[in-house]
Order: sequence, then C-alpha cells, then structure tokens
Amino acid sequence: MLVFLCRHAQAAPGEPDELRPLTPEGEAQAVRLGAWLASDGRAPAVVVSSPLLRARQTAACVARETGAELRVDARLAPGAGLAELRAVVSEVGARAATVGHQPDCSEITVAVTGSDPGFPPAGVATIELEP
Repeated sequence: MLVFLCRHAQAAPGEPDELRPLTPEGEAQAVRLGAWLASDGRAPAVVVSSPLLRARQTAACVARETGAELRVDARLAPGAGLAELRAVVSEVGARAATVGHQPDCSEITVAVTGSDPGFPPAGVATIELEP
C-alpha cells in the first residue's frame, strides 16, 4: 500500500508540547504540502494524524487540499514506529497520508527503505508498505 509519510509543519514553541499550534509559516507549509499531494495524481483518500495539535492542524490542511477524509489516531503520537504505522494504515484500506513527528518519520523510513530522506517541517516520504 502506498503511504505518504508526512511530518507536521512548523509549530510555535511552548508548553504544553501537545498543544503547540502551527505558526503562520507552518500553516502555509501545510497548505503547500496538501496542494502537492493533490497534484501528484495519487492523492490520498484518507489523512490520518497524530492527536497533537500541530499534527492535527497540518492534517486538516492536507485533507482540505486533497479532498481526503480526515482521521486522528493516538497510535501516531510521538514515539510511533513501523508497527503502529502498519496497524493504522491496514485499517484505512485506501491510499493514505499520515502526519506524525520526528524522529519517528525518519526511523520509519529507514526501516522501510534503508535511507532517510530528511524530514524538515512538512517534509514527506512516499513509501510502500506490505499489507
């Protein structure tokens, strides 16, 4: 299954960590990410987000730009690994974009592909997961 593994866009500093919102630049990054996914010809049918605010805000922009269904899943919270990603994606049953965190995105990509493309804010890697 094709998965767009996305890192959340730029977030403001602050506490508590789980309530850090996107900055104005982060909102723009998230819109650009969604527009890129929409123009790819393989846009996701579902966007699944970590429950942290910055990830939910990023995912909402991506879902709006792509016309995808939006879901939130606690298994994508910081610390998520390949097993959690596989479980989430297997339940989606359609091409998916996920929005999570670093270093999780890099670690998952290395586990699947053997290399890390780097994940700046709103970075994305396209990976293929076996069911």
